[in-house]
Amino acid sequence: MKWQHLATPQWHGSISNQAAKEAVAAQIAAHAQDGQVVGIGSGSTSFLALLALARRVQEEGLQLRCVPTSQEIASYCTDLGLAVTSLLNARPDWCFDGADEVDPEQNLIKGRGGAFVREKLVFAASPERFILVDDSKFVPRLGVNHALPLEVIPEAANLVTATLRAALGVTPTVRPAGGKDGGVITEQGGLIMDLPLAGGTSAADLNVLLQTTPGITGTGLFTGFDLTVLKG
Repeated sequence: MKWQHLATPQWHGSISNQAAKEAVAAQIAAHAQDGQVVGIGSGSTSFLALLALARRVQEEGLQLRCVPTSQEIASYCTDLGLAVTSLLNARPDWCFDGADEVDPEQNLIKGRGGAFVREKLVFAASPERFILVDDSKFVPRLGVNHALPLEVIPEAANLVTATLRAALGVTPTVRPAGGKDGGVITEQGGLIMDLPLAGGTSAADLNVLLQTTPGITGTGLFTGFDLTVLKG
């Protein structure tokens, strides 16, 4: 028995700056070519790009395989009739994603939606990377509008807090969950902690510190990647 595809999925909340995001979504959908494997990012801009990509697939009969960066995006792909695969089975030809902040050196903060670990895996596996943003995402330095998300082994929360407080003078906090008691738990079973950035530490140095802090299994700091920023 063949599964029926559901109706076109709806984003779970309002989408800010939707016209600008739809414009950049159309740009990225035009990049797809028949037979490609595409990494599909998370977030509202990526959702709009996914809808635009699905329209091309339906209208032109393109054969694409999608590598989603979250369970939510995987379900959207399935609802739209798009073939889903994983990094275990295929390497993306290219990927697209959104960002919460972009600094002048194209360092990024990602992870407001909590999927930053899988997003970074797909990002690192892709030889060509596109970031889809509107004007509100550009900042003079990272941390102006958003804290930096960290994925942390739950029992290491106190260790990570003490280590980063001593090194940076700021204190990460557990991100509270909605719909359950306690903090957000990721698809990998980690705890999300949000680290405010006070400035004064380069993205490269901060990346080294976070990667060498025991208990941190992933971060929303994307630095050192060759990428193309598409602005709506």
